[in-house]
Amino acid sequence: MIVREEQASDRTGVEALVEAAFRDLAVSDHTEHLLVARLRSAPTFIPELSLVAEECNRIVGHVLLTPVVIADGVGRTAALGVAPLSVAPDRWRRGIGSRLMREAHARAAALGFGSAVLVGHPDYYPRFGYRPASAFGIRFPFEAPDECCLAVELLPGGLCGVHGTVEYPSAFFG
Repeated sequence: MIVREEQASDRTGVEALVEAAFRDLAVSDHTEHLLVARLRSAPTFIPELSLVAEECNRIVGHVLLTPVVIADGVGRTAALGVAPLSVAPDRWRRGIGSRLMREAHARAAALGFGSAVLVGHPDYYPRFGYRPASAFGIRFPFEAPDECCLAVELLPGGLCGVHGTVEYPSAFFG
């Protein structure tokens, strides 16, 4: 398996993969593939942070990190929002999502991003260093269980003194 930057020629396949990955999940609104398309078209899109996992010329995973801001009314701190992480259902539990997350984190840190936030499964993301965002004083602009609202430092001290509410680009909301 290789992990590489998504190419324009991958887009249709990525959207089909994302749709399939979330199709049977009760917690999904089943529009994650549309979110990916909107985020790619946003002016904040960073191509280096849209990654695919490929096996035998088949895309089996995708992750997208998008710039967000954590604002506290006084200051604004750049961060990344992870959304979504997708793996082909027939390839679940084989380390593809883990490999994508680790590579995305490494690339984001190399670009100078100090932290990332996400809303996700509280039993999955701690393996990558995610902790409840509330432990850092970070809130999300929508209702979600506290244990699902997570944050991680990508660089040492990346969340030191950072607190406030995550501000997502408008593309997140359709």
